[in-house]
Amino acid sequence: MDSAPALGFRLIVGLGNPGREYAQTRHNIGFMILDQLAARASVHFRHESKWNAEIASHAGVMLCKPLSFMNLSGEPVSNVSRFYKIEPHETLVVFDDVALPLGKLRLRASGSAGGHNGMQSILVHLGTQAVPRLRVGIGAANGRELTNHVLGRFTADETPTLDESLACAVDAIDFTQQNGIEAAMNKFN
Repeated sequence: MDSAPALGFRLIVGLGNPGREYAQTRHNIGFMILDQLAARASVHFRHESKWNAEIASHAGVMLCKPLSFMNLSGEPVSNVSRFYKIEPHETLVVFDDVALPLGKLRLRASGSAGGHNGMQSILVHLGTQAVPRLRVGIGAANGRELTNHVLGRFTADETPTLDESLACAVDAIDFTQQNGIEAAMNKFN
């Protein structure tokens, strides 16, 4: 995020749930990645009550963490998009995926929500499936109840893989900003 992207996104959204009790849970990996993007760019998030989101910006790119609960993420995202005249294809949504092993990334230019309620809300509010996304693997529930799994924290054994995954996701976003999503898909998927 060193300069304004020629090929990249104008809005990068990280999905999660607001509140201290959800911090560092699997479902909040989108927030964690945006926090690392902001740290890398030396910018800070500010609360924007009119959007119900935390916003940071750097070099023509807005970072957005919706403060609605996950299932309602589409409203803050669509409000920010409309106000700043950001098209759906200029938006990258970063979120957790239980279908991917911890540490795996999947970039896509469009598609269904794949069962993720936060992404589904965004697709509904933006009125299209042509919303690029970066799915970040958090591992399968493996017999645990799904809600408990996604709202649970990573184990100490998972922390090194989590740290690598977060860094790789930030690298993938930076690469996408400079080289486009197709090149990034070839490199990071």
